Amino acid sequence: MTFSSAYPAWLLRAMLCIPSVSGQEGRLAAFLAEQMAALGMDAHVDAAGNAHGVAGPRDAPVIMLLGHIDTVPGRVPVCHVGDLLYGRGAVDAKGPMAAMVCAAARATGARVHVVGAVGEEVAGSRGARHLMSTVAPPAAVVIGEPSGWDGVCLGYKGRVGVEYETSTPPLHTSSPAPTAVEAAVEFSRRVKDYLRAVSASADPVSFGTATGTLVRLTGDLSTAEAFLTCRVPPGFDFEAFERYVTRSAGGRVRFDERVPAVRRPSSDVVVSALRAAIRGNGGQPALKLKSGTSDMNVVEEWGVPMAAYGPGDAHLDHTSDEHIAITDLTRSADVLTTALGRISGQLRERTGPGAAVGATVG
Repeated sequence: MTFSSAYPAWLLRAMLCIPSVSGQEGRLAAFLAEQMAALGMDAHVDAAGNAHGVAGPRDAPVIMLLGHIDTVPGRVPVCHVGDLLYGRGAVDAKGPMAAMVCAAARATGARVHVVGAVGEEVAGSRGARHLMSTVAPPAAVVIGEPSGWDGVCLGYKGRVGVEYETSTPPLHTSSPAPTAVEAAVEFSRRVKDYLRAVSASADPVSFGTATGTLVRLTGDLSTAEAFLTCRVPPGFDFEAFERYVTRSAGGRVRFDERVPAVRRPSSDVVVSALRAAIRGNGGQPALKLKSGTSDMNVVEEWGVPMAAYGPGDAHLDHTSDEHIAITDLTRSADVLTTALGRISGQLRERTGPGAAVGATVG
């Protein structure tokens, strides 16, 4: 399928004009399914709200391009300034999603299953987990996240969220006893101290470091609530962490999920193909590890080759200045188009032709 050189930018701008905060992705999912159908793909929206498009020969191994279509809250006016396109989700992760749709439509000889998943920006990864229960494992996966057009992401830290509540009898402000809100602050400090103590590195930006961020704190003299998001490295002992936190809390605690970290080797088939495609398009590939978490952490359970790739500067994720360069968007679509052919060829050599396409249920 061919389309004009202006189509990637048009597609992304149209996506940015459709708000899709987590839980409100329906309009965008329907739009993407319509676009993928118009590009010649078999397209639909599943029971969880994920948008699907499948293209390519049925006897080829399935390569899944898995992006997400939800965004965090916050309005960034959609505008085009020179080569830059602004809007909420331009980087995280509608830009990578648009590049994937364009690459799938142009790829030849590869069986490609594009998925725009819901619920990635909130705990639970509802869209990705629905895939795990309804779709046969593909032969390989590319996760659509911003790595820069010439970067490939090998891994993401894991995550656990901790919610804390406490209450104390009413106090006078002259009392030496800690107030409820002071207890919540002290709880946050203990959690952060524990994470630092079990880390292999003292460097807070190291992939081997566990970190905690206090993202919400409310309270007064007698009641308080706190919420921390904890990013954790490979091998993190969730059970030991939860035992420590529960034992030392002095209040009520709840853990929202356990998401293990993931790290792929540089020799991974998908990583190698993306690196070669970046070189073939004039770039010098950079391998990256991210301190955030993505749907890669969830679908890693499939145990197939995978890596994360997409246009955009991840430092702009969730910011009021979120924007993407159109040249990087088109370069990424070119890289993915080339990489899909390479991945398919290498998978055929390993497994032979005739791999079945994973069927979506519901």
